[in-house]
Amino acid sequence: MFDIQQQLNYIKDMILTEPTQIERFRYLTLLRGLKLELSGLKMSRGRSCYSIIKGEFDLKGSKQKVYDQFKQLIEG
Repeated sequence: MFDIQQQLNYIKDMILTEPTQIERFRYLTLLRGLKLELSGLKMSRGRSCYSIIKGEFDLKGSKQKVYDQFKQLIEG
């Protein structure tokens, strides 16, 4: 099984055509965006990755706790 960085590098070299591939890429992008937010940066001017993840997956807690839960959810 690839770790998250290997998955992003693998996806970067291919074309995403299947809905499951696109969804997986979106989840990995949200995870990377949340990691940026943990260090004080923003990925976009719109909604934060933190609020998107909390809303879609009904996760609760601080940014770090949501990051850990979401990472476990998409890896497992």
